[in-house]
Amino acid sequence: MAGARGFGIRLQIVLALGGLLLLAFVPLFVAVASLTRITVETIHESSARAVARAVARNLGQVEPEVDERDLAARAQGELALGGVRAIGVYDRAGHITLRVGGVDAKAVLPDAVAVDREDLRTVSTSRGKALCVILPSPTGAVASILGSDEDGGRIAPLLRLLGLYTGLFALALLVFAYIALTRLIVRPLEAISAAARRVAAGARGLEVPETGPAELVGLSRSLSEMTNKLRADEQRMRDQIDELERRAEKLREAQDRLVRSERLASVGRLSAGLAHEIGNPLAALLGLEDLLLAGGLGPEEQRDFLLRIRSETERIHVILRGLLDFARPASAAREAGEDKPAVVADAIADVTALVRPQRNFRPVTLDVETEADLPLVGLGHQRMMQVLLNLLMNAADAVSPRGGKVRLSARRHGEFVRLVVEDDGPGVDPSIRERLFEPFVTTKEIGKGTGLGLAVCRGLVESARGTISWDETHRAGARFVIDLPTAHPAQNAG
Repeated sequence: MAGARGFGIRLQIVLALGGLLLLAFVPLFVAVASLTRITVETIHESSARAVARAVARNLGQVEPEVDERDLAARAQGELALGGVRAIGVYDRAGHITLRVGGVDAKAVLPDAVAVDREDLRTVSTSRGKALCVILPSPTGAVASILGSDEDGGRIAPLLRLLGLYTGLFALALLVFAYIALTRLIVRPLEAISAAARRVAAGARGLEVPETGPAELVGLSRSLSEMTNKLRADEQRMRDQIDELERRAEKLREAQDRLVRSERLASVGRLSAGLAHEIGNPLAALLGLEDLLLAGGLGPEEQRDFLLRIRSETERIHVILRGLLDFARPASAAREAGEDKPAVVADAIADVTALVRPQRNFRPVTLDVETEADLPLVGLGHQRMMQVLLNLLMNAADAVSPRGGKVRLSARRHGEFVRLVVEDDGPGVDPSIRERLFEPFVTTKEIGKGTGLGLAVCRGLVESARGTISWDETHRAGARFVIDLPTAHPAQNAG
């Protein structure tokens, strides 16, 4: 918590303010120090000129016939004036005629000067920098050497005091800013953050103290209103979810009832179809058996009755065998080895060779179109023949006895092989279109069809993960489309 607070808004603002003060005070301090030095130097130069003028005026009043010893004495007396460290007297040609003062200061007096103008120079002595002021006089010129570093020692403490004052002021300002930010911004924000954490932990409302700046108080109120609205929305959402769950449960119950009803209806339709298909042969069998049991029949009549009994029994056997094929699971086919990948062209060739001699196909024109190099499919050879045989025989029955055309084609369709069987017969009866692939659905006369053919075809195709459908868009007869997935490479290798 302390580490997070150390890098928060308070420290960032204080650091930014410190940088701003640094940018403001450092140039100001440099400017003040420079101005102070320039002012002191200007004052010192003015003072040096004034002292030098006084010296030149006093020495310029000496008569020309005064000997050099008296002039030196008078010049020596001027050394006590205003920090004069050396004096040089020049003749009207500008050559030095007298030097008095300290040894280091006399050494820097120029040997020759211009006597027609005032001059100020900065010279260096063993005691530091000094000012050399040259002034014209009635007898030539007078040069005075005055120390310039005496005020430097007084300037440095002044500048140090100014720097100390500036630093203390900046530090006090930063401390004040830190305290003000803590009281006015950071603590109210921490209170809001703590209240938000309480809401996240499960509190029902955002409770924050309404203290601090007006902006933060407004923020607290807005957050409180938002929290209350979110809680209300959450409660409404929970109520809606509960209602949806109740409705979903009711829908599941209704779906279960519908599934049970549909299952019972399917069982009823299957039972009714089975009773209808088997009931007629059984009734015929019972009647023939009663006639045989009654006796009084000749050998020919008995043989005829027995042949009829056998025919009806075979009919019942065919119905039950078709029903078993319809209900046979795909696992049973795999165990019997009937689901090995098959060559479509071979299955089509065997089926067409099987149906062409059939009596129903004699008046029918059968066209077969097979695309070259079709891949293997997952439906076994025998099972594919059974599917195609059912569809071709149904097509032949639809166009017989007047004759017609039946077309069988096979071509690749994406990841599938598409088989199409179509005829130019009357098409599918509208009364059975919705139940076309259900068991015992047929329009054939009793004894000519069991109504299990298309149901068995659908079961066989779907066991290979394929689809079979009736093309509703085909108007000139009936068209059935089978899409079989191509065999997996591992299956092909097997």
